[in-house]
Amino acid sequence: MGASVRKIPAKSLASRQYAPYLEATWGIKNHWYPAAFSKELPERGTKGVMIAGHEIVMRRARGKVYALADRCLHRWVKMSDKPLRVSDDHMTCWYHGFCYGLEDGVLRTIIGAPQDPLINQVKIRTYPVEEVNGIIFLFVGDEDYKPVPPLAADLPIRITDVPNPPGYLLDPDVYARGIHRTANSNWRLAVENGFDPGHILIHYDNILMAATERKLYLGAEPLTPEAVKMIDEPNGPKGIMNMYYDQSAYRLVQENPIVKMKVRGRVDYPVRTSMYLPGVLLVENWPLQGWAQYEWYVPTDDQHHEYWEVVVNPCHNEDDREAAEYLYESAFEKIALRDFNDRDIFAREAMQRVYGSGKGWDKEVLCSMDTIIVGWRKLVSQYNRGIQEPPDFLG
Repeated sequence: MGASVRKIPAKSLASRQYAPYLEATWGIKNHWYPAAFSKELPERGTKGVMIAGHEIVMRRARGKVYALADRCLHRWVKMSDKPLRVSDDHMTCWYHGFCYGLEDGVLRTIIGAPQDPLINQVKIRTYPVEEVNGIIFLFVGDEDYKPVPPLAADLPIRITDVPNPPGYLLDPDVYARGIHRTANSNWRLAVENGFDPGHILIHYDNILMAATERKLYLGAEPLTPEAVKMIDEPNGPKGIMNMYYDQSAYRLVQENPIVKMKVRGRVDYPVRTSMYLPGVLLVENWPLQGWAQYEWYVPTDDQHHEYWEVVVNPCHNEDDREAAEYLYESAFEKIALRDFNDRDIFAREAMQRVYGSGKGWDKEVLCSMDTIIVGWRKLVSQYNRGIQEPPDFLG
């Protein structure tokens, strides 16, 4: 009788390698996340969001965006449920008129009780805000976390190692436009779907591929450890990159004779993907050459994420911007951000049915293409600035 082979139980292996990642059901904290597009928050506008279980209300006053905890201390209603705008200096609760300072969250007055002894004695928390190129970012996590890192530390690196590099989101001379929508899966499944070399298959017959005649490979098999590059910039981005440009590191599969499938496109230019904490993807040369697509998978609760898709292109003059706007309006949003990426949402939600119970993490059987996913899990476990605890109060 042949010798038996005993497999290491998936649960014990996973727990040893990346236990903190498995605990991050509600996300990782003390990081920058996109919260809204600037156009969603006009002057004197109010908008409520939930990020990693944090209920946050944003308010724009005198051109500046402020963010505070979205619960009045008095009777715990959400202030964003029925915005009451009585002053450009306060966030006012619609129920009993508690008015909190936008800058510091301190209770400054109560509309019907201006002499109440509680005034100036209590406060709600505030959140750091950055607004750049039409996107509002919030720093979400512990109230006393210091120092707050720069936004650039939680974004993809600036690409400099290729000719005609794609636009960098923080540059002033870029066109940036996109959408966000809620998807019914945990944020980790969304991240792993975003840069998984094997998931290319779900886009095999997509209209975008046929319309542009570009090659979309059946998959990518890592050949050497150099197929995965770790990115660890001091006080900067932490990420992991698929080195698709290096043909000695990855074998880009163009044909599988067993199932009689092969790549159909003719146009071939490199597309490289990389993922960074807290969960932001960069796809170079996408949707077309010279562009870049940024994607964020923002945890909302333990079963949903907000899926952000933003395309970026360098634009040095008004003609460039008009051309970019035409491409976005006529093609990119319809067939790239929606039709193409609808398949990704479908895949994540299909995984959620098992991973949502916790069993998927224990029972999954990973293959060589998943090397970068394991690397990502380890990266998050090592470099996160904290694991978000389940919230005490959801309302």
